[in-house]
Amino acid sequence: MERANTSLARTKSEQLAETVEAAFKSPMNNDGVSEGGSGGTLSGKSSKRLTTAASPGRTTSGGNKNTHIRKSRSAQMKFELDDVNSGAALSRASSASLGFSFSFTGFNMPPDEIADSMPFSDDDIPEDLEAGMRKQKFQTEPSLPIYLKFRDVTYKVIIKGMTSTEEKDILNGISGSVDPGEVLALMGPSGSGKTTLLNLLGGRLNQPTVGGSITYNDGPYSKFLKSRIGFVTQDDILFPHLTVKETLTYAALLRLPKTLTKQQKQKRAMDVIYELGLERCQDTVIGGSFVRGVSGGERKRVCIGNEIIINPSILFLDEPTSGLDSTTALKTVQLLQDMAEGGKTVVTTIHQPSSRLFHKFDKLILLGKGSLLYFGKSSEAMLYFSSIGCNPLIAMNPAEFLLDLANGNINDVSVPSELDDKVQIVNSDAGKRNGKPSPAVVHEYLVEAYETRVAVKEKKKLMVPIPLDEEVKAKVSSLKRQWGASWWQQYTILFCRGIKERRHDYFSWLRITQVLSTAIILGLLWWNSDTNSLKGLQDQAGLLFFIAVFWGFFPVFTAIFTFPQERAMLSKERAADMYRLSAYFLARTTSDLPLDLVLPVLFLLVVYFMAGLRMSAAPFFLTMLTVFLSIIAAQGLGLAIGATLMDLKRATTLASVTVMTFMLAGGYFVKRVPVFVSWIRYLSFNYHTYKLLLKVQYKHMTPVLNGMRIDSGLTEVSALVAMVFGYRLLAYISLRRMKLCAQ
Repeated sequence: MERANTSLARTKSEQLAETVEAAFKSPMNNDGVSEGGSGGTLSGKSSKRLTTAASPGRTTSGGNKNTHIRKSRSAQMKFELDDVNSGAALSRASSASLGFSFSFTGFNMPPDEIADSMPFSDDDIPEDLEAGMRKQKFQTEPSLPIYLKFRDVTYKVIIKGMTSTEEKDILNGISGSVDPGEVLALMGPSGSGKTTLLNLLGGRLNQPTVGGSITYNDGPYSKFLKSRIGFVTQDDILFPHLTVKETLTYAALLRLPKTLTKQQKQKRAMDVIYELGLERCQDTVIGGSFVRGVSGGERKRVCIGNEIIINPSILFLDEPTSGLDSTTALKTVQLLQDMAEGGKTVVTTIHQPSSRLFHKFDKLILLGKGSLLYFGKSSEAMLYFSSIGCNPLIAMNPAEFLLDLANGNINDVSVPSELDDKVQIVNSDAGKRNGKPSPAVVHEYLVEAYETRVAVKEKKKLMVPIPLDEEVKAKVSSLKRQWGASWWQQYTILFCRGIKERRHDYFSWLRITQVLSTAIILGLLWWNSDTNSLKGLQDQAGLLFFIAVFWGFFPVFTAIFTFPQERAMLSKERAADMYRLSAYFLARTTSDLPLDLVLPVLFLLVVYFMAGLRMSAAPFFLTMLTVFLSIIAAQGLGLAIGATLMDLKRATTLASVTVMTFMLAGGYFVKRVPVFVSWIRYLSFNYHTYKLLLKVQYKHMTPVLNGMRIDSGLTEVSALVAMVFGYRLLAYISLRRMKLCAQ
């Protein structure tokens, strides 16, 4: 009896920590269920229920204000079960299993009281008789528990002007904590610093202007945490031409551990699809600005699925309900609550939640102009502001009331006597507006009230050690990265994904029409051109020069858009350690080659025979290889310019000037180039391509044409090969520099 009382006296967070820690340490099979004897370890089902019962913010005592909701839901479920022929037996079996779970941990509760103390979840649904076993929810699989603490976090932005620099404070001494099993909501008006704080907590900002301490299980941020953290950005960053199933499958193949097979990873992706209710649209493309696809709510759920697929220990979300209707927003927040009940740590920003959403959060941080106005339980927020004299004068949503205070708007709020007296003492005329304190005065009062009444007590709580042993803590501080796939696997996955995503752009009717129409016009202009006279050869040389220019110009301006358009996706996936940068770069550049080489083949098939070039197999294939080499070299230049500037407007301008210079120095327009600029032609792929085409067509006829000496062509081939690798090396170095700057 004394042991039972001691167990009940323990805090809920300690029970949760011990439960999740025990589940984490136990041997796991591929399905996330503990292996072991019935008396030695917890089964996955028992661990889930135990974790749910011990989740902070969802108490099992009779004093919980949500008990009546759970009673009604339990009654509703019992009513539904009674309508099934075998419902009574299943209900007794479910109650017996629940009773076992509680008695195993020291909770001896009557079966009829268990339904009142347990939150409504899928555990109340009977087993599937056809399946023969209960399907465990994917999101509640045991994971490494992470206790997040942050103290006196500050962040400044340096604004550089024409003559001076200025520092702007974004965050001012923010402190708080969130434990496994809790959902922390960051609230505040626009520009209050919510997203900045979320990025800092998620390890997405690491700059010298960051102050304070942020710890994960009492340790600093490490590379190991990248594979344990899920981060859902406010913008839905997805590939528009991939389907929902393909998007989640590629994420599973890249992010899940190497210990899982390909089939197990694909099954995990399907589990997430069914869990998020995306099975109806799994074969629908994501869509974008110009491509019709899934709805906004489905797109947001795909983004969440991309992160929960790795079973993260801590999940960050930036305004996951923005743009969603109230029902979809409620389902999204309910999903976060279910994940927290599974032992996860959830931190989310929220802009203006409904009253139903507000009461689903365990903890709340209210920000105003970068300062902390409140941190604590969300259920106690109204009591706190009432204690400092701020009460709503009309019935309103608690979230609206708090946001009004954060904005300094107290039109429908009672004015505290202390604030009223302070305004009158300082300057009643300047400090008041329409008989009310100004927003600046209200903000100052709220910050001061929190600092004097709550801040010291909350900071003392941050000094309390977390209930985890050193072995579990050491896992977080590991400096070793955990890649989900080998380098070669990353390359092949990214290669296939790249071809699937971009095949629609390369084989669009607009591009095919552009190439074929140009080829037909050239064939008509040089129809059966004469090669028996010098003038005929010179005319045909003009066609060869245009081919060299066209297939130098076309790939450059196609490749320029590659990295700037994918910058957001690259930053997001690299921040999550989905793949190595070298694997992405090589896959991205090589996946374009098969697509880039199809249209030139169609182009040459039309032009070559219509213009009457050398009717022999060897010259035809050598001409095609020359054009291919020119395309790959020009593509490298476009990649280098795009990766270096990462700005489409500047990159397009620089590429236009560069291509024009290379074209003029290509040896067709100017025969005698001044010595001091003659070196430019050796950097021009147009020049080398033009010489190679002349060699292929006319080496057997004349040693010199249009002032150009036709030699073996080895120099030109070597120069183009050097450009192929040199430009790409420059692009890779630029991407690596961008990654370092982002860190």
